[in-house]
Amino acid sequence: MNLNIRPVFSALLRNRTGAILVAMQIAIALAVLVNAVYIVKQRVDRIGRPTGMDVENIFAISSSGFAQGYDHRATLRDDLAYLRSVPGVVDAVATTSVPLSGGGNGSFLSPRPGGMHSGFTAQQGDGNYFEIDEHGLQTLGVRLIAGRNFRPDEIAPAPLSLAHTEFAPSVIITQAYARYLFPDGNPLGRTVYDYLSRPARIIGIIDHMHGAWPTVDHPDRVYFLPRMAYGPRATYLVRTEPGELNRVMAQVEQHMGTSNSDRVINWVRTLSSFKADTYMSDRNMGTFLVTVTSLLLAIASLGIFGLATFNVNTRTKQIGTRRAVGARRRDIVAYFMVENWLITTAGIVVGCAMALGVGYWLSHQYAMPRLDLYFLVGGVLGLWGLGLLAAWQPARRAATISPAVATRTV
Repeated sequence: MNLNIRPVFSALLRNRTGAILVAMQIAIALAVLVNAVYIVKQRVDRIGRPTGMDVENIFAISSSGFAQGYDHRATLRDDLAYLRSVPGVVDAVATTSVPLSGGGNGSFLSPRPGGMHSGFTAQQGDGNYFEIDEHGLQTLGVRLIAGRNFRPDEIAPAPLSLAHTEFAPSVIITQAYARYLFPDGNPLGRTVYDYLSRPARIIGIIDHMHGAWPTVDHPDRVYFLPRMAYGPRATYLVRTEPGELNRVMAQVEQHMGTSNSDRVINWVRTLSSFKADTYMSDRNMGTFLVTVTSLLLAIASLGIFGLATFNVNTRTKQIGTRRAVGARRRDIVAYFMVENWLITTAGIVVGCAMALGVGYWLSHQYAMPRLDLYFLVGGVLGLWGLGLLAAWQPARRAATISPAVATRTV
C-alpha cells in the first residue's frame, strides 16, 4: 500500500472549515483533559495520604454540661474510667478537638523566645495542638519514635476557666514539626516557646499525624500538651479493636446519654466520617472534572465521527472512481484514516500549547504544582487513539462502496 499524504492534505485544504472546527475541538479537549486529570490525581493523592492514626477504628463523642451543679473535672474522670473499661475499647482520651474534622485549636511554636517578633515565621496550619493525657497517643494509634510519653503526674487538671490556662512545661510533637522547628539537629530535649514566649521542653516525637485541618499546606505540624481540656464541653476520642466500632459506639452513646443528668450528648461520630466531610470538596471537584472531561471527549469523538461520515457521503463518486481504477479496500480505509490523523495531529499540536499554557496559569494563580509532562504525553496518545477509533467505522463503510454503484451516483 503506497499512500501519498499530499493529496489528502490538499483535499483537506479545499474543505477546511469542518476540519478546523474538529481540530479545535480536539485541542480544547486535550487542554482540559490533561489539566483536569492532573488536578484529579492531586486530589486523590491528598485524600489518600496516610494520616498516621487508626482512623477506621476511632470515634468521637461530644458532651456539654448545662446544669448549675455540673462538675467538669468529675465528669471527665468518670467518663474516661467508663470508656476505658468497655469491652472492645483499646483506649480513650479527652481532648480539645477532633483530628481531621476541619476545626480545632492552633497556636504556633517557635524555637526562640519572642513569638512572631523573634524572626520566626509561622505558616498556615502550623501549631495545631491537642490537650491529652498519658492515654492520648495509644488512643490515636500514633507511633512514638523518640523520647517518651507523658507521665500521669505531668497531666494538668482541666482549668476552671480559660484565664487560668497555662502553657505546659513539656510537649510531644510530630517529626515533621520537629524538623521544621529544628532543621539543624536533634530536637529531643530542646526548648520551644509559645506566642507569649513561655517555654516548654520537647520530651517525645511521634512519627506522623494529621491534625484538625488536613487540607492546609502542612497538616502534620502537630503537638500535644499534657492537660485535661477546659469545660463545660468535653470531647472524647475512643479507639476500638477492629470490628468493634459500631457495637461500642451504640453501647457508649446509650450509657453516656443517661449516666449524667447534668450534661447532654451533642453527637457521636466516627473519625472516618469527619475525614469524609473534610475532603468532600476535593471529591466533588474530582467528580465534576471527570464529568466535564468525559463530555468533552464524547463531543470530540462525535465531531471526528461526524466529519469522517460527512466526507464519506460527499465523496461517494470519488471513492467509486478510485475503486474502479484499482484501489483496494484497505487503500480507501487508509486514505480516510490518514485524513483523520492529520486533523487529529493538528488539534493535538495546538492542544499541547494550550495545555501547557493553562497549566502554567493554574500553577501561578492557585499555587498548584506545574503540570507533569507525563500527563501531557498520556493525553496526546489517548486522543490519537480516540481519533483513529472514531474514524474507523466511517472509513470501513467507505471501503464497502461498490465501484459500479459509486460510478452511477450523480
